[in-house]
Amino acid sequence: MRDVYIVGVGMTRFGKHLERSEKDLTVEAVRTTLADAGIGTDSIEAAWFSNSMWGYFTNQHCIKGQVALRPLGIQGMPIINVENACAGASTALHGAWMGVAAGLYDCALAVGVEKLYNEDKNKTFRAYSAGVDVENIVEHFAAWRRVLDKLELEIPPDQDNAGDAGKSRSAFMDVYAGWCRWHMATYGTTQRQLAVIASKNHFHSTMNPFAQYQMDMSVEEVLAGRPVIYPLTVPMCAPVGDGSAAAVVCSGDFLKKLDAARPVRIRASVLASGTDRPIEDEKNDIGARCSRQAYEIAGVGPDDIDLAEVHDATAFGELHQCEALGFCPQGEGGPYAESGATRLGGSRPVNVSGGLESRGHPVGASGLGQIFELVTQLRHEAGKRQVEGCRLALAENGGGNLGFEEAAMAIHILEKVS
Repeated sequence: MRDVYIVGVGMTRFGKHLERSEKDLTVEAVRTTLADAGIGTDSIEAAWFSNSMWGYFTNQHCIKGQVALRPLGIQGMPIINVENACAGASTALHGAWMGVAAGLYDCALAVGVEKLYNEDKNKTFRAYSAGVDVENIVEHFAAWRRVLDKLELEIPPDQDNAGDAGKSRSAFMDVYAGWCRWHMATYGTTQRQLAVIASKNHFHSTMNPFAQYQMDMSVEEVLAGRPVIYPLTVPMCAPVGDGSAAAVVCSGDFLKKLDAARPVRIRASVLASGTDRPIEDEKNDIGARCSRQAYEIAGVGPDDIDLAEVHDATAFGELHQCEALGFCPQGEGGPYAESGATRLGGSRPVNVSGGLESRGHPVGASGLGQIFELVTQLRHEAGKRQVEGCRLALAENGGGNLGFEEAAMAIHILEKVS
């Protein structure tokens, strides 16, 4: 396999874009990406396009990439449409990496876009339910309920809200709440530790002009936020959002043709699916399995990673992934966050972009939003939020839910090129 480099990244600001179309957002992200790479569309030999909900909202179920990229003049070449729930954009990057690494192409594009805001909020919340086994959705949540009913955990009665999933909130908030309650009962994790994570990410977002939310919040303000489902409050959860992000990858031979490139090498690109593991079998959690493979390919370990962007659809997502990725021992994600290690200036900053909680989570674009942040950091162009001296970075992006873990996950390890 050949070395593969990221030579261009770009994204729209994530946020509420009711007046803009998927095509419009895609055009903005791709144009800024091509300009960043210093190339034109004629250099692109293949494209991977990620989206999940365009068809749900407007009936554009098929040929999404061909439709979205045509206004840019990207046509004729292979365009591969990717859907992998919240892991779609990183799956698109994995496809582009694979095409270049295998020698099929010298320059490829990965792009993701999503529009989730809708005037009918219930329709938006129902959309997220497509990320589970729809045919067995009743049994899916019943299995979670059986686990939760066995826990010795005191829950405020007005914060359980078991019947509101898919109506007043995304059903995935119930999944994360279930994971978190199990973790609390098993390891003693606290709601305040979740608030520490969310507060940290909101602080990081104040330095990111592309973030959907850019407001600092104290731990107390996070705890005082409107309850979603215990132990989650609104500031602990990723908002509904729209946006697009993209990246250009190329071979070493193509890189030599570029005059002013600021390349970042992809040391590892791993894509995996979940399994029917018991909830307590954490050593075989998809994040643990996927990261072990990525570390082996890259020839590094978790201690070598200088910063990370992880999939924090809720604050518990970050806590869990810090454990699964080996940044701290199992069960110690809460104390690890409280130590300050994951804050800008700490030993291993996590989600300096603000994470999904603040940068936003337009499902089909989120993974490439992570890549935009890490490439910017490894180029040492992140301004006030710059992680000093960073050389190796990791992106973890999960999607969907089957059983007690994500249905899909991609992990990328990126390296600064001297």
